[in-house]
Amino acid sequence: MNPRHDIRAKALEIGFDAVGFARADLAPETRARLMRFLAEGQHGGMGWMESRAEQRAHPRALWPEAASVICLGLTYAPDSDPLATLSRRDRATISVYARNRDYHDVVKARLKQIGQWMAHRFRGSALKVFVDTAPVMEKPLAQAAGLGWQGKHTNLVSRAHGSWLFLGEIFTSLDLAPDAAEADHCGSCDACLRACPTDAFPAPYRLDARRCISYLTIEHRGPIPEALRPAMGNRIYGCDDCLAVCPWNKFAQSHHEPAFAPRAELTAPRLTDLARLDDAAFRALFAGSPIKRIGRDRFVRNVLIAIGNSGLPGLAEAARALTEDADPVVAEAARWAVLRLSVAG
Repeated sequence: MNPRHDIRAKALEIGFDAVGFARADLAPETRARLMRFLAEGQHGGMGWMESRAEQRAHPRALWPEAASVICLGLTYAPDSDPLATLSRRDRATISVYARNRDYHDVVKARLKQIGQWMAHRFRGSALKVFVDTAPVMEKPLAQAAGLGWQGKHTNLVSRAHGSWLFLGEIFTSLDLAPDAAEADHCGSCDACLRACPTDAFPAPYRLDARRCISYLTIEHRGPIPEALRPAMGNRIYGCDDCLAVCPWNKFAQSHHEPAFAPRAELTAPRLTDLARLDDAAFRALFAGSPIKRIGRDRFVRNVLIAIGNSGLPGLAEAARALTEDADPVVAEAARWAVLRLSVAG
């Protein structure tokens, strides 16, 4: 019996695109980088990162039985330019990963398939599966497992899949020989750093989440700082700029997962249509989508900022209708948009 060979073969059979093995441990420099990130407050309002920092820094603190980590990747590489809608000022740009089904559900379902198979195949062993919802430093683990390396934009880059891999992990009590860690292949390239609209990278390999559009549109509660709003353009959920410009993407084959095929209504939706969503309509439109978790109010806040950035006075009425919204953050964003468009007009 060759557990590594069998597990890899099963993962590929189920549909994963990348598989690697790592020790259930992190390098001291990885832990130090995490602690500096937290100490400098660059995690913004993501208090859960700080409250569970010990588990994040030490995989065995999360689950003491873990001996090895099986790291798995599923590509979501788009088949067209993910930044194409940025120039369409009356439309919204939604991050590629959120244009259809929630990847958490897709990846976790496949991890559970492997887990059930492993429980039967390797009796007496134990395991736990994770997909971005537990304190797991998935990108350093994936690099240790040879899936790719953390690029200067801090995301994982794969020589085969570019910057477009969803990650999942299986912590197991099996003692599996680790793969060789992937080396850094960024070289002198800094395209991702230059592409960031809000200058969220204070240095290569360092991210200040407080300036990141993905953080601002998804994790940040309350009003978005006014100084950062103009640079957001029409990005209403996430941001793909630093990912999309990576030269390694030229080797990536577009994904083959139907659940990730972009829904027509989320590829370039009209800002005015999105601004009209009440809670029920929001929930109906984004059922099964990762967008649903931020709620209608935060989502419409983002839409209103995009309307304010559009420079199209014809969109002002959609914002004006929300200046007295029950949510004060939405109402403030609406007033800001109306004022900005009145100046533009």
